[in-house]
Amino acid sequence: MGVPFIDIKRFEPGLLEAWEDKVKTLSKNASFIGGEEVALLEKNLATAAGTKYSIACANGTDALQLALRALGVGKGDKVLVPDSTFWATFESVVNVGADPATVDTNPDDLQMDFEEFKKALEEVKPKAAIIVHLYGWGSSKLEDYRKLCKEKGVFLLEDGAQSFGVLYKGKPVYQDALITTTSFYPAKVLGGAGDGGAVFTNDEELANKVRMLGNHGRTSHYGYGDVGWNSRMDTLQAAFLNLNIPYLDARIVSRRKAAEKYYQALPGLGVNVIHPPKDFQENGYCNVTLFDPTERPKIQEVLKSKGIGFAVIYPGAMSDQPGAKPYIVGKFGKEHRTGRICDSILNFPLFPYMTDSELEEVFAAIKEYKK
Repeated sequence: MGVPFIDIKRFEPGLLEAWEDKVKTLSKNASFIGGEEVALLEKNLATAAGTKYSIACANGTDALQLALRALGVGKGDKVLVPDSTFWATFESVVNVGADPATVDTNPDDLQMDFEEFKKALEEVKPKAAIIVHLYGWGSSKLEDYRKLCKEKGVFLLEDGAQSFGVLYKGKPVYQDALITTTSFYPAKVLGGAGDGGAVFTNDEELANKVRMLGNHGRTSHYGYGDVGWNSRMDTLQAAFLNLNIPYLDARIVSRRKAAEKYYQALPGLGVNVIHPPKDFQENGYCNVTLFDPTERPKIQEVLKSKGIGFAVIYPGAMSDQPGAKPYIVGKFGKEHRTGRICDSILNFPLFPYMTDSELEEVFAAIKEYKK
């Protein structure tokens, strides 16, 4: 039958009908910007994240740029970023006028390497650093990153675009961050009906700065305290997310169940499947496996022939991107492990309410390849 890499159309009974009613009501009232839905969403998000403040914005990339600007990062400042991440992490630094330096990847948890990070801190003397919670978990050294940056006076921004619903030591991974962000791109664990993002913090001053910058730098309707831009989340997006939040726990449970089946089945099929580090309870965002680079294209061909979706998240290091080279002011990790990981990584299907028969179809394709 074939299995898609991701299916975001498996809505719970009644959700689409509720959405249609909500769109009709909001449209009838011309409620398109701000209002109760956005306020309710920010309250719901802060509760889920365990933070005092959440500020909704237009997309996850803007969330990063708003957070950096709120921290005072700008022209001439240096920022450390993981070499393994989505391009938005890198470009957000450039877009606020700062200079990025990349840090290599740890081969065990596939997150930014802490030892290389320490070297980069001493050499680059950055104003800020970005750590990315990739694949629905995060770094095994998360507390070490937070402690070290605080000691060194370096602002630590946590990119949580893939980690909504992740627990770290029993608490939301966002809860103890200085400032963190997420994305509501439709394929995320909590996805919208288009683009959307949010910034989380427990710091009132940072929250107020983010909110001001995301609304043209306004201090009043025609008063401006800074140059910002328009990054408001529209009311329809907020309403869609509010309708989906009550189902989030069930979706994450189903994702974790599918992820667990991969952990149980893949080692027996000779596949190196990566587990989250201890202290993390993942959100089931992504299945992560590593293959020999010469083997990966062969299994991809088998998957294609069987109609099994797959992805490579991510296929290239930031420091290897042509668009990055003019901006990089440092590259840490002589072994360039990120490049090897990018050549090896392969992601099998994982999405909410994935059935046992779909999982068995994936396993059957892997078994056929292994023959």
